[in-house]
Amino acid sequence: MFALLKKEINSFLNSLIGYIVIAVFLLTIGLFMWVFPGEFNIMDSGYANIDSLFSITPWVYMLLVPAVTMRLFSEEKKTGTIELLLTRPITEMQVVVAKYLSGVILVLISLLPTLVYCLTIYSVSFPAGNIDTGSIIGSYVGLLLLGAGFVAIGLFASSISDNQVVSFIIAFFLCLVCYTGFEMASSISKVPYLSNILFNLGIHAHYISMSRGVIDTRDVVYFLSLIFIFLFSTRTVIESRKW
Repeated sequence: MFALLKKEINSFLNSLIGYIVIAVFLLTIGLFMWVFPGEFNIMDSGYANIDSLFSITPWVYMLLVPAVTMRLFSEEKKTGTIELLLTRPITEMQVVVAKYLSGVILVLISLLPTLVYCLTIYSVSFPAGNIDTGSIIGSYVGLLLLGAGFVAIGLFASSISDNQVVSFIIAFFLCLVCYTGFEMASSISKVPYLSNILFNLGIHAHYISMSRGVIDTRDVVYFLSLIFIFLFSTRTVIESRKW
């Protein structure tokens, strides 16, 4: 399993896709936070916080994470190497977890450079260091869990098609539905009880809670459950080749 994980990480780092994804992510976030005028521009807001980072990133990840995960199984299936991979002395779940962790590590790598923004805010605040460190830490935990959830969704989308473009579209659609779809459905529902259930089924409700810096065990359990459901579904799809 660890050999496969190392192979997947090396395939990211030895190709342009990993660097392109990280560069596009940092460039997009940086432009909105420091260059483009508007509500996300830190200098225009007049406040020393990086809330705009945690507002923009989910939408950027919604496009970039599927771009990373679309090849994880689709390429294996298209080239026929999936059969060779599954003959190795590792279980289907270990294959799924190894590929999943490689995607999560890439998400983590993309987040690390954004710590520079925190240091910048720390320096320009008045007085220096007058920022809510606890809130920022909680927000980063929420962002990492969000990215991990999107990776699980993208991995599932990659397992159901041997076409990378199709996998990308499916992953983007599922991420969009899971992030905002349930919330939109809850606003339409006229039954308060059903509306509340739909609202809490969506990623956005739990992410917003954590982006305020509040790490609630209910939100953590939600993200872990989401990840487990999609990883288990991915394993089921892979195992179905034997049926």
